[in-house]
Amino acid sequence: MKLKHYDNLNQARFITFCTHQSMPLITNNKYRQIVIDSIKAAKNKLHFKLIGYVLMPEHVHLVILPDQGTRAGAIIGEIKQVSSKKIHEILDTSKSPLLEKLTVRRNHLMRFTFWQRRCYDHNCRDEESMWEKVNYCHNNPVKRGLVKSPLDWRWSSYRYYNGYDDYMLEMDNIG
Repeated sequence: MKLKHYDNLNQARFITFCTHQSMPLITNNKYRQIVIDSIKAAKNKLHFKLIGYVLMPEHVHLVILPDQGTRAGAIIGEIKQVSSKKIHEILDTSKSPLLEKLTVRRNHLMRFTFWQRRCYDHNCRDEESMWEKVNYCHNNPVKRGLVKSPLDWRWSSYRYYNGYDDYMLEMDNIG
């Protein structure tokens, strides 16, 4: 069954995309920084508003507001393509044994795959729903037992919203 995506509703979108086979691949700061940089680059290229995020070991949650006419799939595709290419270069240069686990046959060709092909998205129907998803992002590392407080997880928008200077990504004003 083909998943239906509803774009251009002028609503915030809560998006989740996962690593290949949900493997915990986003566990070192180098890879995390690559994903952060890829989100920044996609923002500059595709002009969407970033409202919240969290990087987890095997998935990424984003709360975004795409510009009118910009498909969320294009945004996620850009982030995944850029980050995958850079991580592949690192793994290839270091001759990592992980390369074999991340190589799959698609269309009779062997291909590197860091991310799952699909993503999950949810339209936030109102501002309350949007902030609920942002808070979900912030509390996800706590719920998973990775940290005791959202403040302890540098890889989310929590630090930005709570006035710390050492946040990883600047959030956009949606007002």
